[in-house]
Amino acid sequence: MGSHLHDIFLSYSHDDLSTASRFAEGFEREGFTVWWDASLRSGEAFDAAIESALKSAKAVVVLWSGTSVQSRWVRAEATLADRNRTLVPAMIEPCDRPIMFELTHTVDLSRWSGDASDRTWQGFLGDVRRFVGAGGAASSAATSPKVAMAGVARPTVTRDNRPSLAILPFTNRSGERADDVFADGMVEDLISALSLGGGLKVIAQSATVVYRKNVSDLRSIGRDLGVRYLLEGNVRRVGATLRVTAQLVEADNGAILWSQKFDRPLTELADLQEQLVIEVAGHLGVQVERVETEKALKKPGDLTAWEAVMRASATFANDVGFQVGSRSIADARKAVTIEPDYALGHATLASALAHYYMAGGGRDPAIAREGLAHAERALVLAPNDPMVLSSVAIAMGYCGAWRDALKYAQRSVDMSPNSASGHAALAMMLVRFNKPDDAIMHLHALEILAPRGPSNYLAVGARGLAHFQAGRYQEALQAAEQSLLDHPNFIYALKDSAIYLGKLGRHEEAREAVRRLRAANRAITLDDVETANAASFFPPEMAADMNATFRKVWLETPLEVPGA
Repeated sequence: MGSHLHDIFLSYSHDDLSTASRFAEGFEREGFTVWWDASLRSGEAFDAAIESALKSAKAVVVLWSGTSVQSRWVRAEATLADRNRTLVPAMIEPCDRPIMFELTHTVDLSRWSGDASDRTWQGFLGDVRRFVGAGGAASSAATSPKVAMAGVARPTVTRDNRPSLAILPFTNRSGERADDVFADGMVEDLISALSLGGGLKVIAQSATVVYRKNVSDLRSIGRDLGVRYLLEGNVRRVGATLRVTAQLVEADNGAILWSQKFDRPLTELADLQEQLVIEVAGHLGVQVERVETEKALKKPGDLTAWEAVMRASATFANDVGFQVGSRSIADARKAVTIEPDYALGHATLASALAHYYMAGGGRDPAIAREGLAHAERALVLAPNDPMVLSSVAIAMGYCGAWRDALKYAQRSVDMSPNSASGHAALAMMLVRFNKPDDAIMHLHALEILAPRGPSNYLAVGARGLAHFQAGRYQEALQAAEQSLLDHPNFIYALKDSAIYLGKLGRHEEAREAVRRLRAANRAITLDDVETANAASFFPPEMAADMNATFRKVWLETPLEVPGA
């Protein structure tokens, strides 16, 4: 074993060697580097090599079992990790943990057999990624080789600028002891769900449990935990219903940014608890995204890399047209200039370049090559980040690498079933490969995970395209009309509605849709529309069908005479 910095130090009892091996293999499969060695565990003395690895690891995964809780070795490793705030414990068999660790959030993986898609395992990986991404106790300028390089104007260590959130213990207002268990479970499941989404840094439950009876000064709590946002919640019984109330608070000023009630019948609660967690997490994620985007757009300068990415995404979402791209590219370039090793910055820039290449870049191969280069760089920097994978998938697809795009989109969803961007990317790729019903399933998941999200009109428009591919033109038209309710001048939905109406034989309404399209973009031409369809994620035969239908409607629609 070398002395270089590892992502994970694996602490376990010698009797649990086979289980520890399964964990080590699982972590390495996800791209982590793991320090563990059974050969150094023959005695109960604190070996210098182990101590060095333990102190430098970004996350210390302690495997609690009936034998490990009795081991002074494992207890010592857990104590040091807890002191360094790198402790990420897991239960591998039922046991009573040492009393000092009873209040530390511990995932029960006693039934985990090594399945990479297991939901509990995926949730645990989210906890580990937070520690590894934050750098644990070892991430400092002194330990970074890039900071020590001569001639470098600023550190190139990637900072995690994502918004940070602490979920405070939910209050049980029912007086029923069973609701205490439900309230604690809600917090635990929300932490897991939001962590898997990738857009938020979520503080571990062990850091917030001390505030169970002391939440009077939210600003002090925010400062203590170093977070931008706090989520408060309570549960109480209202007749035959259990009501969960949640509110999002800005930590530095205590302002309530969002509040909502969620009701579930008590008789169905066991079956609906998972859906409730997803619904609460979805609303919360959308609200944080809105606030973060507004802040980034209003900020005059001195952006963080995260803020530059948010601006690039917002610019694209608010300006989708046949010539989209240049402003998003400029903002994404700022992100990688600010932090050259920022994976999400490279992925966002790759996606923006690919959109421009597809829609407005004149099909210049140099733009596609640059987009693919940034996509590859993002994969090197963060091969297991769901948000990175979804943007890389879109970039690769629009640059023509459709099979790689499908692979990375599927991987994004596999790694984070709660990633709305992953479901969006996968849906697009499934349309490309003539699987419209599978695409609609993922678009439905997106709308659940990001209810009323700022970019949902794009997903609704994509749902219309999937219905069109399946020959369901009425459903396709309904989706286009719904998309236009949220974005009245969304020109893709305008041109699509003309096509759907043409397929339905509603010719005058189709011509009116063309007139609306021309009014939204006076400079648009038939060639613009046909190029956009041919260059999009549609398979060639679908693009040809759309173009033939649109051309007929366009040619039947007389141009307005100026001054008439």
